[in-house]
Amino acid sequence: MNTLLADLCAEISCLKDFIAALNREEKAMLEGRFHDLAAITEEKTRLMDRMAELDVVREATQCALGHLPGSEGASAAAHAAGEATEQAWKSLMQLAEEARNANQRNGSMVYSHLDFTQRALHFLQASTELFYGPDGVRKPTSASRGHIALG
Repeated sequence: MNTLLADLCAEISCLKDFIAALNREEKAMLEGRFHDLAAITEEKTRLMDRMAELDVVREATQCALGHLPGSEGASAAAHAAGEATEQAWKSLMQLAEEARNANQRNGSMVYSHLDFTQRALHFLQASTELFYGPDGVRKPTSASRGHIALG
């Protein structure tokens, strides 16, 4: 296996792990297991750091092979290295798109939960002002001040 192909395979493996973490994150949010999110976030951060390292290694390899840095250089280097390497590059790009979409989906879920929580807090804060004074004692309302006729 050529060095570029090995580099791409390492990136693919790491990206698959990242996508799995994103899927666990989504499932935790859908199931209301928010206490699991801190560990998943730590794992995602570790995997993103690893992906950045692997990207640097692959880019150094493609440059050593006489290609430019960046995705265009990687594409040219993969094409020059043969069908297996070119297919690995295409797989990496497909997985990167899948990860981008999953991350965007999860981000939307986080912001939806945040928006809901903020709205609920605003409602509760406004509601408590109607019923409770600053000392925590319930304020009388018009309904509680009325007289009940006994007959």
